[in-house]
Amino acid sequence: MKRSWSGRGAHIRRWTAVLVALALVLAACGGDDDEGSDTSGGDSNTTVGGGGEVTLNVAIVGNPQMEDIASLTPELFTGDTGINVEYTILEEQTLREIVTRDVGASGQQFDVVMIGMYEAPQFGENGWLYDLDQWALDDAAYAKDDLIPAVVSGLSTENGFWAAPFYAESSFLMYRQDVLDDAGIAMPAAPTWDEVAGIARQIDSDEMAGICLRGKPGWGDLGAAFTTVLNTFGATWWLANDDGSIGEAQITQPEFKEALGFYVDLLNDAGEDDAANASYNECSTLYQDGKVAMWYDATVAAASFEADDSPVKGLNGYALAPTKVTDTSGWLWAWAVAIPQNAPNPDAAWEYVSWATGPEYLVQAGENLPGGWASVPPGTRQSLYDNPNYQEAAGAFAQKTLDAMLAAPIDSPGTTPRPGLPGVQFVGVPEFQDVGTRCTEQFSAVIAGNASIDDALGACQAIASQASQ
Repeated sequence: MKRSWSGRGAHIRRWTAVLVALALVLAACGGDDDEGSDTSGGDSNTTVGGGGEVTLNVAIVGNPQMEDIASLTPELFTGDTGINVEYTILEEQTLREIVTRDVGASGQQFDVVMIGMYEAPQFGENGWLYDLDQWALDDAAYAKDDLIPAVVSGLSTENGFWAAPFYAESSFLMYRQDVLDDAGIAMPAAPTWDEVAGIARQIDSDEMAGICLRGKPGWGDLGAAFTTVLNTFGATWWLANDDGSIGEAQITQPEFKEALGFYVDLLNDAGEDDAANASYNECSTLYQDGKVAMWYDATVAAASFEADDSPVKGLNGYALAPTKVTDTSGWLWAWAVAIPQNAPNPDAAWEYVSWATGPEYLVQAGENLPGGWASVPPGTRQSLYDNPNYQEAAGAFAQKTLDAMLAAPIDSPGTTPRPGLPGVQFVGVPEFQDVGTRCTEQFSAVIAGNASIDDALGACQAIASQASQ
């Protein structure tokens, strides 16, 4: 099912305003260093190339599954097609900033860009992306009907299929089953946040933190994990007007303060060191190194934990995303690849998209990656879950990943209606990219002990109120 869209002209104007603001921010931060430089002050960015005659420039996020495909591309794609791929591998927030600026400003830097369910429908309706539908239907090897419908829906509108999913995910709680067993603790299959917090504080020690949670600023970093907590505590960023537009900001409401206070207190009592600088990659490393006992984050992380070369293989348990006052709380997300309207080589770009997100790559990855079949990008194709090799290797988490995705409250993530397009860990309006990032800077300062909750909420209320004017 494709999602309907209304108010296209207004959204284009709003995205234009977002781009102008973003350009000013990036200029102030030295953000013109797009060619693989580190504009985030965090993880280094990398460019990887091959040896073909045609060259595609592809921007992807620096997560393990994307780094895997970069390593396999020269042999499995370039060697077969003669098309060289140069990857620009970027930390999440930097990728979002650069891609939004480049694609929205009709740039020609990239043939293929990695975006998600927040950007795809909005960018597509703004006329910034190619509709992939006809390519996908004409390409028998791509097998579009094999894609999981909910994932396709999240990347589409009634006017197009804007991005092809590389992997899809919900969020759930990952925990060291052996650590809980030694402590005599049983984790519920669908825990509450109060239960999780109690367990985290009980097992926290100098050697192993009780839990890892994102604290790094960014609407898709701290903002993603915290917004799911926010939703299930009965809070929201904005009310929705009758026409679906942004209503009154709700940051200083009691439910929002309760959610932020809970999050900060849990990190202070039982969280990882330097939590204000931790996101997906940092928590993943800490978990695999035995430095944290639990982690609430993306279901895709389980693929790394159960891989053949993982130090924690077979030691883990998985539970649905914790809740408070709602029945479910896990997010729904896909990292997907799209072709910008001004891409220099769109037909060659589709060849790459078809391979990278098609059924053939999943088999090649299972047969060639050091982590084996368990490390294959999950969540996009039914054929993967029907594959006996994957069923055997990923048995610890495959069905739980699907269960989490199906349980994700995409159309009703909290207790009040949301403005914009559906979304769980984000608000589906252009303004959220800027508001979410600026507000999470305030919240991260609280986590770091550099600001009070009341001051952070007051500052965020002012930021969010500007978007509703």
